[in-house]
Amino acid sequence: MEPVQVERFYLGCLAHASYFISSRGVAAVIDPQRDVEIYLEAASRQGVRIEHIIETHLHADFISGHRELAERTGARIFMGEGSGAQFPHRAVRDGDRIEFGNCVLQFLQTPGHTIESVCVVMTDKGQPGRPKAVFTGDTLFVGDVGRPDLSPNHTPRQLAGLLYRSLHEKLLALPEDAEIFPAHGAGSLCGRQMSAESSSTIGKERRSNYALQARSEEEFVRLLTESLPPRPEYFARDAELNRQGAAPLDQLAPLRGLSAGEARRLQSEGAVVIDTRPAIQFGAAHVPGAVHVALAGQYASWAARVLGLDTRLIVCAEDAEHVRESQVRLARVGIENVSGYLEDGISGWIGAGYPADSIPQIGAHDLAGLLETGRERTVVLDVREPQELAGGAIDGSIRIPLGELAGRMGEVDGSKTVVAHCKGGYRSSIATSLLRRAGFREVANLTGGFDAWKAAGLPYSLPEAGAAG
Repeated sequence: MEPVQVERFYLGCLAHASYFISSRGVAAVIDPQRDVEIYLEAASRQGVRIEHIIETHLHADFISGHRELAERTGARIFMGEGSGAQFPHRAVRDGDRIEFGNCVLQFLQTPGHTIESVCVVMTDKGQPGRPKAVFTGDTLFVGDVGRPDLSPNHTPRQLAGLLYRSLHEKLLALPEDAEIFPAHGAGSLCGRQMSAESSSTIGKERRSNYALQARSEEEFVRLLTESLPPRPEYFARDAELNRQGAAPLDQLAPLRGLSAGEARRLQSEGAVVIDTRPAIQFGAAHVPGAVHVALAGQYASWAARVLGLDTRLIVCAEDAEHVRESQVRLARVGIENVSGYLEDGISGWIGAGYPADSIPQIGAHDLAGLLETGRERTVVLDVREPQELAGGAIDGSIRIPLGELAGRMGEVDGSKTVVAHCKGGYRSSIATSLLRRAGFREVANLTGGFDAWKAAGLPYSLPEAGAAG
């Protein structure tokens, strides 16, 4: 009997995993990304038709393509009961099933990350009686569990209690060797300690997942709700857009080119230039007031966190291909208010006679020299997350996670030279652009970040317990 096929699609820029399950000419897609062409291509390649679309919950960190995929294939959408979804769908409860070919998909209601969260247990009829895998959405990750603060009607403690029962009464009741396939990996905002591994098993998670080591529901609730990182503001908006069902991505018109003069006028009216080039290029020359979010990293997520969904944007990129990629990736998180792109990039801006700004990119030994000769005139700003500090921190640095920087700039002494760093230099370049935009003049980015500082053999210390915030 031909085994059921499972194909994983992973979007590194959003740390998002979706799944294409096929058997005997029929397929199901779980947690689709917004640009759905990849699933249509997979169906064509395998000679199958997509009949089922499953959302494990209303995603808050990206826009789903469920509506467009359903319209283009005629497939039916399945969601957990209580989602309030405003598009045609089937609300599922414990024990509901989908069968096609040799595949059986059974739903488990697993509230906790959200109220309507479900997990999907897959059984292959060629191996009946033993679940082969479970698609855990944002309920159970490799190394972590979902954050419990995404409901407008339930407190984090209430959701954490529900999540504990979902995990222990339902997921951990599955066989030890059942493979788990979560909706996110390392870098996602939906958890704190996710592994980079693409899958695991129920048994491995029972033994090694920190959240599953809690000895009681009370301890689990405390573990999940203490020091919970702030929820990005755009999460609520994305969840609502997913509840309504986003418009097809192909309705986005190609961005139009803007002359330097047009871009400057739009800036004066409140538009923000988002510069997607590598940090070294941005640092050398950029449009004054531009926010730097390099396309090479978790671009869309950081753009949404630091700029929101409604800010009018102008893209500055290397070429037309990068402009289009920028537009698609912004749309994946619900950012569509983009006026256009700067024609000829920064060279066109300078060629038009407008001034450019720059931010020094300095090496680890350069920073060490600054601290040796003028520590009293230098601020080291560490924008990493608190859990990253376990590996060490530069002595005397102030620590403000990038996601909190906009609201905490008053803690940074603008009369001194501010050198920002993160792990490798990506987030700190964003930080330097935000600081410069806010009026900080003496700003620099540590190239290579803390990794480069350690590799250079320069001194650092381990923060004391409780000093990571």
